[in-house]
Amino acid sequence: MDKDQVTKALAELKKQPKKKFSQSYDLVINLKNIDIKTNPLDFFVTMPHPKGRPVKVACFCDQQLSENASKNCDLVIKEVDFHKYKDKKLVKKLAEEYDYFIAQANLMTQVATIFGKVLGTKGKMPNPKLGCVVPPTANLEPLKKKLVSTVRLAAKKATNFQLIVGKEDQPDDIIIENILAVYQAVLKHVPNEQQNVKNASLKLTMSKPVKI
Repeated sequence: MDKDQVTKALAELKKQPKKKFSQSYDLVINLKNIDIKTNPLDFFVTMPHPKGRPVKVACFCDQQLSENASKNCDLVIKEVDFHKYKDKKLVKKLAEEYDYFIAQANLMTQVATIFGKVLGTKGKMPNPKLGCVVPPTANLEPLKKKLVSTVRLAAKKATNFQLIVGKEDQPDDIIIENILAVYQAVLKHVPNEQQNVKNASLKLTMSKPVKI
């Protein structure tokens, strides 16, 4: 996959009738010659640019981190309020409303006990690999900026990835750079690079896919 191929796919999609809203670009990558039952794929990619839609971040912290968290996160859940979430319905609502969760490192045991069962099944537990488990003195501003451009790729049941790489009101160069970054990341995570990629396509929310 190269820039010219992605540019052609974008041009093809632009020929389709416009909708009354800004559609998202979905990248679909189909895999081959890989047993995802034995080796499931699940990783994060931070793209060069935001994906064009709001990303909501919640933070579990105590008083020490709460001021910084309030400035940079959409929701702050303080340790003193953890007990309010013993109702699983409230935790499920949290998981539906927020894309990423950050946790203060010394509170992870409590977070796992109270929120882990629900957030874990949805793949939304604070992830140390993504930098979402932080010290009490952390500055969360760069982390929030990173999360706005981060996507999760998971192939656990079907041998394909499908993810949003941007919106049609963003410049083409942004979409192209995001797509190429995701593709290169996929090649690094599959065992045999291009030999494991069957094909790739790009689609708008309401369109048929166009092969890249």
